[in-house]
Amino acid sequence: MPKYILLLTGMFITLQSPVFATEVVDTTLQGYQSQGAGEFSVDAGKTLWNNEIIHSKSPVTRSCASCHGNDFNTTGKHIKTGKTIKPMSPTANPKRFTDQEKIEKWFRRNCKWTWGRECTAQEKGDMLLFLSKQ
Repeated sequence: MPKYILLLTGMFITLQSPVFATEVVDTTLQGYQSQGAGEFSVDAGKTLWNNEIIHSKSPVTRSCASCHGNDFNTTGKHIKTGKTIKPMSPTANPKRFTDQEKIEKWFRRNCKWTWGRECTAQEKGDMLLFLSKQ
C-alpha cells in the first residue's frame, strides 16, 4: 500500500477518534455557557436522561432512555418508529459527538419529541457532559 494512502488513512482515523470528539464537546459546552448556562454536571445530565415525561401527544411516558437505553455501548431502538439508533458511547461509536451541527440537530429533534419542547442550554450541556463520559 502506498505511503500516502496509509498517511491519509491514519489522518481519517485520528479525526474520528474520541480525542476529536472531546474537542467538539468542549467547544459545544463553551457555546452553551455563552448562552447563559452555568457549570455543567454529570449527575444532572444523568437525571435528565432518565427523567420520564408524559408527553401531551401520547399517554405513554418518554425519556431519553426509552429509545437510547442505559447501556451506551449497545444500539437503541426508537419506541415509535422502530428505527435502530447507534450507540451513544463515543468509545462504541467513534463518530458520536464529532459534529457540532449534528449534536444540535439531534438535541432539537429529541428534546421536542421526548419533552415536547426544546432543551435549554443548561439541559443540553448537562446531558452532553454526561453522555461524553460514557
